Amino acid sequence: MFLFTNVAITGQELGLKDYTPPYLAPSTGGPLVLRGVNYASGGGGILNETGMIFGGRINLDAQLDNFANTRQDIISRIGFNAAQKLLNGALFSVTIGSNDFINNYLTPILSTFEQNIVPPEAFVGTLITRFRLQLIIHSTIQSPLALEPLTVTTPPPTAPSGRALDQEDIQSKKEWFKDWFDHISSENDEDESDFDDNPTYLKRRFSEIVVPNVGPIGCIPYQRDINPSAGDNCVALPNHLAQLYNFQLKSLLKDLTIQLKGSSFLFADVYNIVTDIIQNFQSYGFDNGNSVCCYLSGQHGGLIPCGPASKVCADRSKYAFSDPYHPSDATKYKHYHNHTFNGWRP
Repeated sequence: MFLFTNVAITGQELGLKDYTPPYLAPSTGGPLVLRGVNYASGGGGILNETGMIFGGRINLDAQLDNFANTRQDIISRIGFNAAQKLLNGALFSVTIGSNDFINNYLTPILSTFEQNIVPPEAFVGTLITRFRLQLIIHSTIQSPLALEPLTVTTPPPTAPSGRALDQEDIQSKKEWFKDWFDHISSENDEDESDFDDNPTYLKRRFSEIVVPNVGPIGCIPYQRDINPSAGDNCVALPNHLAQLYNFQLKSLLKDLTIQLKGSSFLFADVYNIVTDIIQNFQSYGFDNGNSVCCYLSGQHGGLIPCGPASKVCADRSKYAFSDPYHPSDATKYKHYHNHTFNGWRP
């Protein structure tokens, strides 16, 4: 699994035993990269100017450069054909976009001028245009065959059209991915000569790119606390921006799945999933759906990031949010375990 995200539970839910190793870790090298790499960066975004207030973040353009370096390392280690076989059958996760709103277009004070001259629709259009190019670049790095018509082998199980996956479908899909993952190492041990006599073999593999949409960012504790006029409601503008983006993202993924024949883009509806968890937090086993577990200041604990001076709740599994910006691990688990497999196809 190759992750452009900070959500490691995805891999665990698919049967992977450990977190995907971060690209910049000194220990991430050698045979370890054959089992996946995490390129994520706190504060990173689609646009290079996103997160400037944080300084040393790694935005998606740089993450793609890092992925290109990993691809070359894999080729050097196991050869071009075996590397293409591995990458063409890989699962990628690209979770990005919320920072482009929170730490760019919606940044207090710093973004006032931009909001006055750039309407929400125009900003979202810029994001989608840039993200389209980045996903095409990703597919081109992943496989030079991405723009050619490919013959795809049997894909992972999918529910019949018009029906949500039931628990049997979900388990079947998990088992498909686990079988795929368990055999990666043994497949990479094959002699490259096995592929030389059959160059079309590479065209029988495909990659899946999971792209979650942007969640209800107007409901995070940070937005609630800097917009007290919203009262107990989520803040309208951030959620409006997220919905504008998500609508165009779904269409983008449909288009790219058709255009890039070697890649299948899978849409995960995080917005509605997390909204349901927040609105019905008690039914998910939470005691709190709008405040943070690690807090220091603000009605919802959203004004100051979690740090050494912060107080921590007694039981973090009872909170939907861990800090001013991020859902808790318990929320992520409930999200991926109960919902994510239900809405992948754009």
